[in-house]
Amino acid sequence: MSFHVSITFPFDHVQFGEEFTTMQAVHDVSKAAEEAGFTSGTTTDHPVPSSRWLDAGGHYAQDPFVLLAMAAAVTTKLKLQTNIVVLPYRNPFVTARSVSSLDAFSGGRFIFGIGAGYLKAEYKALGVDFDARNDLMDEYIKAMKAAWTGEDFTFEGTGYTALGNRVRPAPVQKPHPPILVGGNSKRALRRTAELGDAWHPFFVPKMVTDTARTANISNDEDFKAALDYLYEHCEKIGRKEKPKIILSGTFSMQGDWSAQEAIDNFSHLRELGADGSGASVVTDNRSEWCDQARRFGEEVIAKLD
Repeated sequence: MSFHVSITFPFDHVQFGEEFTTMQAVHDVSKAAEEAGFTSGTTTDHPVPSSRWLDAGGHYAQDPFVLLAMAAAVTTKLKLQTNIVVLPYRNPFVTARSVSSLDAFSGGRFIFGIGAGYLKAEYKALGVDFDARNDLMDEYIKAMKAAWTGEDFTFEGTGYTALGNRVRPAPVQKPHPPILVGGNSKRALRRTAELGDAWHPFFVPKMVTDTARTANISNDEDFKAALDYLYEHCEKIGRKEKPKIILSGTFSMQGDWSAQEAIDNFSHLRELGADGSGASVVTDNRSEWCDQARRFGEEVIAKLD
């Protein structure tokens, strides 16, 4: 099976104006990503980040479903991936509706990356209990799966109740689009085994994990230990088919980047047990972004059999 290589869409970079924040930008970037052979293009999720976080190095984010829908309209093969949707921010049935619509109208190209998030101020602005986020994550996944059947369903949740509701069209992918569970914690690993299709971790230095309140995975040893825990839990609960391992971005195209370094990076991750990973382009120019993405396709993706 081929290695899943995603690319981070640049539409969050509002500081560069029309380079990445217009319909034409979405068209150009999406087409370039597809032509280059990337498996998926990804968007993130921060509906209302705090100014304090933004001014300390955070970033804006567009509505992920809106952006991916626009990307879907000008592509035919590129998969549409969230990396990630902060699941507790929204009523699960509203999210389930967005997922169903996007998957159905794109012909089954949606990949649902989800996570619990870590920004207290954003949780507060959205009126969601930050301390309950992990319990809400598990509950909301179950609620969405009930909605995605396309049949009448009932579900008793935290502050909401479905007593015979229906969502159609159901997703094209059965039983639902792939659920990539983000997060490096043991809770996230258990969630992957119990409710997800793939684990979607990210390598980050300890100084970042301290700030983001997430578990530290910064080297091969951390990664292997996490995989051991994941597979042990799969065995414990009787899950026979192991979840896939699709990492977030692990290679950045900037300056005079090396194609061989990218190939070595992804090859090493594959040896460790990963099924995919991501890349990003660092530039303030749309044309350069597209050129770099295409170069990556020719010099890296084409050589990753």
